[in-house]
Amino acid sequence: MQPGLYIVGTPIGNLGDMTFRGVETLRDADLILAEDTRHTRILLNHFEIRTHCESCHKFNEASRLDSIVERISAGQAIALVSDSGMPCVSDPGSRVVEACQNAGCYVTVVPGPSSVTTALSVSGFGGAEFTFAGFLAVKPGARGKKLAAMLELPHPVVFFESPHRFLKLLAQLEETAPERTIVVGRELTKKFEEIVRGTPVEIAAKFEGRAIKGEFVVVIGPA
Repeated sequence: MQPGLYIVGTPIGNLGDMTFRGVETLRDADLILAEDTRHTRILLNHFEIRTHCESCHKFNEASRLDSIVERISAGQAIALVSDSGMPCVSDPGSRVVEACQNAGCYVTVVPGPSSVTTALSVSGFGGAEFTFAGFLAVKPGARGKKLAAMLELPHPVVFFESPHRFLKLLAQLEETAPERTIVVGRELTKKFEEIVRGTPVEIAAKFEGRAIKGEFVVVIGPA
C-alpha cells in the first residue's frame, strides 16, 4: 500500500455490509486507528484481520497527530475507522485528516455505509437536497431554536437522536409541527431494524409503552 491515511467506512450494523475494498485495506494497513478498539475488534475478528489496532477518539486525537504524521512520513499506511459508518461524520477523525493533509501526506477514502444516506433513501422524501444536523443540542433553549429552524427548510433534514430524548423530541414536534411527516429509523441494518413513518402523534403511538432503546436516525419532511 502507498504510505498515507486511509479513511475507511465500516458497517452501521450488519457486518455483511462491509466492502471488499474496506476489508483489503484494513488487512494490508500497517496500523488501524479506531474510535473504540473493543468495538472495532468485533469487525476485525469477523473478517480475520490481524492488523494492529490503536485507539484514536475525541479525548486523545489531538495528542496523537504528530506521531501519526511521523509514521506515515516513515512509510506506513494507516487506516482510520469509527465505531460505525463513515469516520469524521459526527465522529472523531477530522483533526487527523487535517493534520495529514497539512503535512502533505497522501489521504484517501474507502467509502462505506452511512446511516445518514441510509435513512434518507428509505424516507421517501427524495435526496436532491437535504440538511444533515448531527445531534441536536441537549439544552432546551438551543435545542428548540435549532428544531424551529429545521422545520422551516424546504428540503428534508436528517439528524441523530438519543433514545433518552426521543420521546421528548416527538412531544416537541407534536407541539410545533403536528401535521409534518417524519420518518424514524431505529437500529438500521441490524436484527431489530425498525422504520416508522407518520406524524409525530402516529409515531409516538407506535412507541407507547415500550422501552426506548437503540440508535435513532430521524428524517423530517420538507416544509
